[in-house]
Amino acid sequence: MAKTGPVPQPGILEIKAYVPGESSVPGGVTPIKLSSNETPLGPSPKAIAAYKAVANELHRYPDGAATTLRNAIAKKYGLNADRIVCGCGSDELINLIAHAYIGPGDEGLYTEHGFLMYKIATLSSGGTPVVAPEKGYRTDVDAILARVTPRTKVVFLANPNNPTGTYIPHDEVRRLHKGLPKDTLLVLDAAYSEYVRRNDYEAGLELVATTDNTVMTRTFSKIYGLAALRLGWAYCPAPVADVLNRVRGPFNVTAPALAAGVAALEDSAHVDFAVAHNDKWLPWVTAEIEKLGLKVTPSVGNFVLIHFARDKGKDAPAADEFLKSRGIIMRRVAAYGLPTCLRMTIGTEDDNRKVVAALASFLGWS
Repeated sequence: MAKTGPVPQPGILEIKAYVPGESSVPGGVTPIKLSSNETPLGPSPKAIAAYKAVANELHRYPDGAATTLRNAIAKKYGLNADRIVCGCGSDELINLIAHAYIGPGDEGLYTEHGFLMYKIATLSSGGTPVVAPEKGYRTDVDAILARVTPRTKVVFLANPNNPTGTYIPHDEVRRLHKGLPKDTLLVLDAAYSEYVRRNDYEAGLELVATTDNTVMTRTFSKIYGLAALRLGWAYCPAPVADVLNRVRGPFNVTAPALAAGVAALEDSAHVDFAVAHNDKWLPWVTAEIEKLGLKVTPSVGNFVLIHFARDKGKDAPAADEFLKSRGIIMRRVAAYGLPTCLRMTIGTEDDNRKVVAALASFLGWS
């Protein structure tokens, strides 16, 4: 007998719901949470103070245009504030882009180990996800261009990519853009750009400023430590900004998030401290884990992708369970097509040393 009731739009039931990094371990132990690429340093004290200062105004609607935050972003980066769109995390902006530009019969293109939200956003808009293979866990521009068709409306590129931590230089990004049709939108997801220390890297601001079909998205969830507030922004060509402002919610960013975001941008010393911490511990973690005989994909973000053997008992699931028994939570990334890997966020000095010691025990080194 046929079921009756509301039927969702095509593509919705094909979505595998996004599963965030775990945050607890059995036994009531306070975990070392290294599963979500959060900064170990927390937010700026100035951002916390700004957040608290809004407490007595919670009965008021926030500024629906996010004027103060857009102006602060524009001032920091030398941008046109009218071309900045703020959102409830960069996730919302990715969804808004998909909903505005992808429909039934259209395609959203992304790389093999790209952020899961690209597929979810494409499917939820009724579009068809198309995957381009990577080469050595890095974006392959030729593979992307080979899969572009007249139906390709959006190309999503995380640069650096999550969960691999790899990036492509600005010359390759420009080559990708040059090869795309004028009516295909290139979305540069630069969530981890603040951590990158490579002379050949550019987050995407220049490309957005000089082309009509490029958008760059950024987030306050990572280096700024405001993940709980869900705050992101996009820099867009003026017509794209106009479209996104038409489809976004009228009050899609909360007043506490707006206040904390402005304060976080102004505290450059806190960001510099976070960068210096990552510059010290990212190479240390990579080197120490490799000394244990494990492969680590070279990363420019605030996390590393660790490769384990396929042998039962020494594989990624076994390592994950062992680490949890020590109170350490990493990220399983089988959903990204990486079943033999775990992703580890760079933590505090104590966190990092405990991870290396735990992995040594798991592998029988101690």
